[in-house]
Amino acid sequence: MRIIGIDPGYAIVGYGIIDYENNKFKVIDYGAVTTTPKNTMPERLNLVFEALTHIFSKYNPDAIAFEELFFNQNVKTAISVGQARGVSVLAAQRLGVDVFEYTPLQVKQAVVGYGRAEKKQVQQMVKVLLNLKEVPKPDDTADALAVAICHSHSSHMAKMFRIK
Repeated sequence: MRIIGIDPGYAIVGYGIIDYENNKFKVIDYGAVTTTPKNTMPERLNLVFEALTHIFSKYNPDAIAFEELFFNQNVKTAISVGQARGVSVLAAQRLGVDVFEYTPLQVKQAVVGYGRAEKKQVQQMVKVLLNLKEVPKPDDTADALAVAICHSHSSHMAKMFRIK
């Protein structure tokens, strides 16, 4: 099963593509889509949409998994990230594959075994589980790979996590 994990954002969107077969992972690609404050918000959203549309089409996934947004402070940032997440989900939906979402707690639980794990613990486990030489950078990329790992462990219950 080919899975693309997405850590949504508007300045940086992390993505990670893995194949998961017989309880084994194979990393296909990972990276980040970046935008600059020099662009207007509509331009940034378009850049995210176009880049993810290209990535999704290129790698032809069986599933695309997003990390659910969690904000408790800056409302303006939450709205901007929510807009970027919306265009990201739209790009996935237009591809016609199943789209899923997981909370940060679920991702940490699936990758580290503890839902309150620190970011560094998650990054280190991503490195170990995927047999990488170093922790993927930027952090959003490691987070996206963690979301893909989470989906691979949760795919037997996938209907529960499908975006409705």
